[in-house]
Amino acid sequence: MEEIIQKNFEGERALFGSKDLILRDCVFDHGESPLKESSNIILDTTLFRWKYPLWYCSNVKADNCTWFDMARAGVWYTNNIEVNNAVIQAPKNFRRSRGIKLTDVAFTNALETVWSCTDVEMTRVSVAKGDYFAMNCSNLTVNGLTLDGNYSFDGVKNAVIRNSRLLTKDAFWNSENITVYDSFISGEYLGWNSKNLTLVNCTIESLQGMCYIDNLVMKNCKLINTTLAFEYSNVDAEITSGIDSVFNPGSGTIRAERIGELIVEKDKVDPSLTRIVCNEIAKESDLPEWMRTE
Repeated sequence: MEEIIQKNFEGERALFGSKDLILRDCVFDHGESPLKESSNIILDTTLFRWKYPLWYCSNVKADNCTWFDMARAGVWYTNNIEVNNAVIQAPKNFRRSRGIKLTDVAFTNALETVWSCTDVEMTRVSVAKGDYFAMNCSNLTVNGLTLDGNYSFDGVKNAVIRNSRLLTKDAFWNSENITVYDSFISGEYLGWNSKNLTLVNCTIESLQGMCYIDNLVMKNCKLINTTLAFEYSNVDAEITSGIDSVFNPGSGTIRAERIGELIVEKDKVDPSLTRIVCNEIAKESDLPEWMRTE
């Protein structure tokens, strides 16, 4: 393979269509699409300062690289890319790509990042400003994700997430076949309109979380500050803590230490379809608070 060391590139499509190339300590400055349609590329301590650096590429390995703020929309329509120990300031990175492996990567402005991608592995990835992270992806394997951003994993299919901390409103909406292990999730409206959502050994805080779900399974989970949970969901939940309130569960079984308030509107759901197993239900109501009159 040809090797290029410590060189600065400027201008549009500076290394367009390159093949079998190693770049070390290089900088891609002003100029769009510098490595567009390239294949078999190794990048080591390379800096990207401008837009669209890796489009329509294949077989790329990037170690110790940096995508600065203007290197936005950095990796689109690319197959088989491995990124290790990177800082990515630019938004809208990784779109409609397949075979992505990210390890020890920090996204500092991850708006609309990792969209419509397939076969994605993430290990020890941190995401800030990550609204709409991983939208419409499929076949995700995630371990050690730290995420700060709303509307994450919308429309995702077939994902396994482990050992992660997710601060995210409206997570996993419209998703299918998601399993989350040993993680913390905080955010309103968790999981709405999803199918086959499984949460194992998780701690969750959510207003109106786990609602409108077809086949929700929770094993050994703890709910803190969680109200109006399980509305219209088909649920099999093993909760090791109390639940502040449960609202109109659709069917299934809910096990908990305590339920602060169980709200069931009998004209909306059939209470006989849901089995409640707990030591104490502090209060039972037939209307939510916002519909009550003195």
